[in-house]
Amino acid sequence: MIDRVQSKAARLRRIEHRLYNVPNGMRVIELSEYCGVDRRTIYRDLMTLHDMGVPVWEHAGRYGINRETYLSTVRLNLNETIALFFAVRLLAHHSDEHNPHVVSALSKLATGLPDATISGHIAQAAEEIRTRPLRDGYVRVFEALTRGWADRKRVSIQYRSADGKLTERVICPYFLEVARREPGAYVIAYDDLRGALRTFKIERINDAELLDNSYDIPADFDPHVHLSSSWGVMDEPEVEVQLRFSASVAHRVEESRWHHSQQVRTLDDGGCEVVMRVNGIREIRMWVLGWGSDVEVLAPDELRQEVYEHVQRMLQRYAMTDQAYEK
Repeated sequence: MIDRVQSKAARLRRIEHRLYNVPNGMRVIELSEYCGVDRRTIYRDLMTLHDMGVPVWEHAGRYGINRETYLSTVRLNLNETIALFFAVRLLAHHSDEHNPHVVSALSKLATGLPDATISGHIAQAAEEIRTRPLRDGYVRVFEALTRGWADRKRVSIQYRSADGKLTERVICPYFLEVARREPGAYVIAYDDLRGALRTFKIERINDAELLDNSYDIPADFDPHVHLSSSWGVMDEPEVEVQLRFSASVAHRVEESRWHHSQQVRTLDDGGCEVVMRVNGIREIRMWVLGWGSDVEVLAPDELRQEVYEHVQRMLQRYAMTDQAYEK
């Protein structure tokens, strides 16, 4: 009896998962073949899902799930809850936007957790995000990109580049990513204008409109491979970066894994050298500058030169400030 109940429960979860991921729905005969049971069993399962509150729809003999009103159910043990709590804290620290969907998700999570201590802290994280200024334009853009990615629909965007230039693009969202070392979210997408993959900062998208045109994400596209060499989210030519850190910060450098490719060598003077292969120098440059005089760029020459020029500009700025104070 227990095996039968567990088998039905597993089948219901399988049907629920399958229908959610097939936007156009499936016929009963297709579900029957998918689950290896007869059609009468599938009809009973669909009724059971409906009675459980799953928003099952039927149209012209096809069954599906309303993705707008669907609520998933997840059971977590204490350690899994703590892992999720860490993710929530990172989200609260890393996002500088008031996203009502994030607030709603965290509030539901806090309400659904039995541990009062953890749920209270998650509710507080939701409140921190709720108090940030709400930009309606950002929310609309975020919703359009999310729906386009989930339903494989092209999205028309107005994008403002870092230098302020505004262009109109039609993109196919392949992946949404949160920046690792700064507040911000990005969409990795095929850009019709450039005919190639591009990375767009969501905060720079002024407007977004969901289109009816469908697209497919190539089977060989793996976002984790695509981003594996990135220091953040940018896809640029890979370079080898060599850095020498002073003894005063070496222990901080050695105790963290900054990049999957890093190789650390301890020096006789207590310092250390770090070698990494990353996509371009644009994103890692600010991280290097953050170590101030405790780091020296050994390679590549381009990064060393940029850091040198940055330091020279700082010296000039502070010299001008000192002169102004003396007056």
